[in-house]
Amino acid sequence: MKITILGPAHPYRGGLASIMETMARVFQRRGDKVSILTFTLQYPSLLFPGKSQTVSTPPPDDLSIVRCVNTVNPWNWWRIGRRLRRERPDFVLLKYWTPFMAPCFGTIARLARRNGHTRVLCQIDNVEPHEHHLIDKPFNRYFLRSVDGFIYMSEQVHRELTAYTDAPALFSPHPLFEHFGSRVGRSEACIRLGLDPASDYLLFFGLIRDYKGLDLLLDAWAKLRREGRMEGKKLIVAGEFYTPKERYLQQIADSGLQDDVILHDRFIPDAEVKYYFSAADCVVQPYKTATQSGVTQIAYQFCTPMIVTAVGGLAEIVPDSRVGYVYPPSVEGVADAIERIYRPGILEQFRENCIEERKRFSWEEMCSRITELYRLVQ
Repeated sequence: MKITILGPAHPYRGGLASIMETMARVFQRRGDKVSILTFTLQYPSLLFPGKSQTVSTPPPDDLSIVRCVNTVNPWNWWRIGRRLRRERPDFVLLKYWTPFMAPCFGTIARLARRNGHTRVLCQIDNVEPHEHHLIDKPFNRYFLRSVDGFIYMSEQVHRELTAYTDAPALFSPHPLFEHFGSRVGRSEACIRLGLDPASDYLLFFGLIRDYKGLDLLLDAWAKLRREGRMEGKKLIVAGEFYTPKERYLQQIADSGLQDDVILHDRFIPDAEVKYYFSAADCVVQPYKTATQSGVTQIAYQFCTPMIVTAVGGLAEIVPDSRVGYVYPPSVEGVADAIERIYRPGILEQFRENCIEERKRFSWEEMCSRITELYRLVQ
């Protein structure tokens, strides 16, 4: 097939770009002709809360990536849509994660489909965003109704999707992030991160936004510390703040956790991810809302046990008491899960179970479902 992937890719950083590039490689291995169209401008700097949207590493030499899409320029959308209409790929595969992309993606999709041949498919992360705005619903309607079919990764997303469109939708769970490499020895990981191997480490990982519940985790930690249950344990918070960090620093100070919390408040490059997940005993995701999360798939990649809250699709991916614990999004729930996961033999058993559970999450399966969806909408 002739496939065009439209979305984040090099030089844009982060998991979304890795996903699109990995799928392109899988399709190429199957004999398909794949090109990736990515952004000249993804977010205007005023709307981007991080320090940088791009990386400085060389582009991958095994992929065709063209920077040509400007998300705020309607004339650009018209040109890209007409280009795709002329080039006639069998399908355009879009990644959708925020209504901000809706005007750009929806316009391009409508123009591309006018050739009567090209189908528009979407791997959708979120329908309703975690932080709501008045434009969300009209923007979602504009984009979602321009798509021929969807791949969703959690039932919550599917339920939200049906409120906008009756287009075909197939489920495929989020695959593993294999490009981060394999687990390394714990001592090596601690040395790489400047950590004391004598301590036990829990990990909060990823971009820090209010809905991810870091405040719940800090309160739970303070509760356990007052009860004398956190001796020899440290919390690593690794990720760039996408929300003002001052209130979290104040919370740490007010709770007396300065010596317990190791703050690596920056974007973590791909080459360093394996050290965090290899050094940690478990990953804690105390989210207040969620659909699915790439962090769980990174944890599976490194067989790192998890504590997640019972929100969105997290419990679909993390079977309770098998690879981790699923608890209510409350201070008491998170504290109880931390206490339980350190009971004798639990961490070892969860790591072994991860080896079996991770077999569910395959890039080959994801691309097979996308191909199945394409045949369904032809």
